[in-house]
Amino acid sequence: MLSGGIQSKAQSAGNTVVKVSMDNAIMTNNASWEGWGTSLCWWANRIGYNETLTQKSADVFFDKNKGLGLNIMRYNVGGGDDPSHDHITRTDSDVPGWMYIDPATGERKWDYTADQRQLNVLRAASKAAGKDAYIEIFSNSPPYFMTVSGCSTGNFKSDEDNIKSDEYDDFAEYMAHVADYMTNKMKFDIRSVSPMNEPNTNFWPAMNYKQEGCHIDNGQSQSKLLELTREAFDRHGLQNILLTSSDETNPALQVEEIRTMSPAARKAIERISVHTYGINGIREMGQLAKDEKINLWMSEVDGNGVAGQDAGEMAAGLWLADKIISDINGLEPSAWVLWQVIDTHVSKEGYKGRVDKGPLNTQKGYWGTAWADHDTEEIALTQKYYAFGQFSRYIRPGSTVILCSTERSSGVRVLASVDAKHRSVTAVCVNLTAQEKPLTLSFDGITLNGKVRQIRTSGNLADGEHWSETMGEKAAGSSHDLTLAPNSVTTFVIPCRKF
Repeated sequence: MLSGGIQSKAQSAGNTVVKVSMDNAIMTNNASWEGWGTSLCWWANRIGYNETLTQKSADVFFDKNKGLGLNIMRYNVGGGDDPSHDHITRTDSDVPGWMYIDPATGERKWDYTADQRQLNVLRAASKAAGKDAYIEIFSNSPPYFMTVSGCSTGNFKSDEDNIKSDEYDDFAEYMAHVADYMTNKMKFDIRSVSPMNEPNTNFWPAMNYKQEGCHIDNGQSQSKLLELTREAFDRHGLQNILLTSSDETNPALQVEEIRTMSPAARKAIERISVHTYGINGIREMGQLAKDEKINLWMSEVDGNGVAGQDAGEMAAGLWLADKIISDINGLEPSAWVLWQVIDTHVSKEGYKGRVDKGPLNTQKGYWGTAWADHDTEEIALTQKYYAFGQFSRYIRPGSTVILCSTERSSGVRVLASVDAKHRSVTAVCVNLTAQEKPLTLSFDGITLNGKVRQIRTSGNLADGEHWSETMGEKAAGSSHDLTLAPNSVTTFVIPCRKF
């Protein structure tokens, strides 16, 4: 049985009955869903030179009428690597820093244009998201000259701290200065800051080919950075920008880091952010947030998993849909954020002499939801993209999300929400089987009253459904019978008279 305490049951005819009750509403953030999002690194760094790709990305990912309607964008404040290094070979992940060492004088100087590509995408994305836009800034590594190894991809001993002991103040000031400039000069509305990413791991070795990273021990080291970051932001008059926790790779590590924080660091953070690349400790993490009375986000995850039965191109989308529901059931967060919506690129020229990875193979699992074709200036979408939109387009910020329990053996997953402003209830229903699934949604304390909108994604990209919408029969009373197509994600939006 999933969280919420209500066990679904199967009727004799094989109909799955799922109860939707406000008793199982997620109460995190005062029961107000904050939204869906993506990190901008590394894809925005790669496409932001091109106005057409930049605008198309804003439309297909952040516009709620034209695309996914994502409203959370996590902007990566790069550390920038030593210019003499040439080991980050991915074409998208060599993120520039905002500060450099003047070779003539040895002085540290600011360069406010170095990361213009990512900033171009951020500006277009926040405009497309409109009033719901939520910008968070985060760091994978301090600037290379503030690190022990002199390299922004990590320490030579990847399980040891890579911030120099006398650079914590400078790094906190670096993050605050960037936030100040973006807020007051560039007029971005930054809402939160995360100064470290998956820090208590051995993922980040020096001279790595892939990306920036920085080990920071839990306890004293992490606490010091959090305390100094809060102080630096306050000095810059940025008290309204909230500080988050360590964005750890799995909930069990995040729990450990919360429990080993200094009292001052714990007082400084206003939200816990955690990734779910591993799910050990996921319910413990959710319960800790409840006990601590603090907001909680699932702030990063993706993977190359598949789900369904002989599902073809839907397999990756079904995996993502199942992952979203599983994460939300386990953590009860107020937001869910994908790692990056574009994971690969196509171009004849490559970038900085490096070769792009090429298009996604959608016949198996893959990271991301799309790829960017720089030669044709197109963003190629996938069924995983459309499966994501079954959630992000219809469960909107300000809604109250409701957990719905199903037996895993049924092959059916359900996540619901209520929208008090528009007096409607939404149910996203996933069928992981190759058979049609009859389903009854039974509502407790919610009275249905109006025609049902049905939006479905199924099949392959070329000839399948992508947010295919029909208007169903009128729903009334406290239950509604539905049929789920094989290997599909279907969203039902039903007007309500009472809840």
